[in-house]
Amino acid sequence: MVLDAPRIPLRPGELPEPTAERGQVLLRVRACGVCRTDLHIVDGELPKPKLPLVPGHQIVGQVVDGGERFSPGARVGVPWLGWTCGECRFCTSGRENLCDRARFTGYDVDGGYTELVVADERFCFAIPEAYTDDHAAPLLCAGLIGYRSLRLAGDAERIGLYGFGASAHLICQVAVWQGRRVFAGTRAGDDDTQAFALSLGAAWAGDASEGPPEALDAVIVFAPVGALVPAALRHVRKGGSVVCAGIHMSEIPSFPYELLWGERVVRSVANLTRADGDEFLELAPSVPVRTEVETFALEEANEALGRLRRGELRGAAVLVL
Repeated sequence: MVLDAPRIPLRPGELPEPTAERGQVLLRVRACGVCRTDLHIVDGELPKPKLPLVPGHQIVGQVVDGGERFSPGARVGVPWLGWTCGECRFCTSGRENLCDRARFTGYDVDGGYTELVVADERFCFAIPEAYTDDHAAPLLCAGLIGYRSLRLAGDAERIGLYGFGASAHLICQVAVWQGRRVFAGTRAGDDDTQAFALSLGAAWAGDASEGPPEALDAVIVFAPVGALVPAALRHVRKGGSVVCAGIHMSEIPSFPYELLWGERVVRSVANLTRADGDEFLELAPSVPVRTEVETFALEEANEALGRLRRGELRGAAVLVL
């Protein structure tokens, strides 16, 4: 499924069969998660993607050829971070997620809305055996970004998750397993999603704009809604933090300094590192993290993106080949 230009539907297309170059693996795609970042690319909210482009960066595939890390037939995952230079100040200090020359799967290089894909073997992960293809796919971005966001929230005991979609439903389970109290913020009146959050162990679920009945230690904002940032600042205690987990967000409205005062912190999360992936994919089966998925055929990619755009999904959408 090919994106020719932003803000138009993906089209089915026949492309030349890719071949693995040195250091790459050729994968037969078995499943690919549909991420909000894909939606930002398709809707023209992220600038200058490679065009034409095959989107998708939560890829579960089977090795067909190439590389040295994995044997033919091995099941591996491909995340958003697809390549880094390995030489810059960020790469050499454990912050490869900030590499200025980084390439991203389904953005700078073709991704997983397809039958065959090539990937840098250094940036692929072994998939835990406990997960089927469709349930493993959301772990590769929704899970990884959620996990990095949770780590950057520090040791918060009372933590808000605002925007309870693909990432939040996974990381809620990790936070509860760690002994934290989770407060799930959703759109006002979204009773189904609030019930879903409570079923996963959240201590409270309600309107994110209004906030919970007690002060929080940290809030992770997953929804790409800038107005939630000052709202979250109102809901955290002094010394608390607001972590913005998305790669794109609408404009953040101005707010009085008193909301930030008291050593409150606002920070963003950018991409992920391979260390994040190794840690989370080892942890997930131990919790165990359960992924809630709705599956679509490859040719139904536009429908899946539309459902995500309209907020009609519970958990994560996954294309299954």
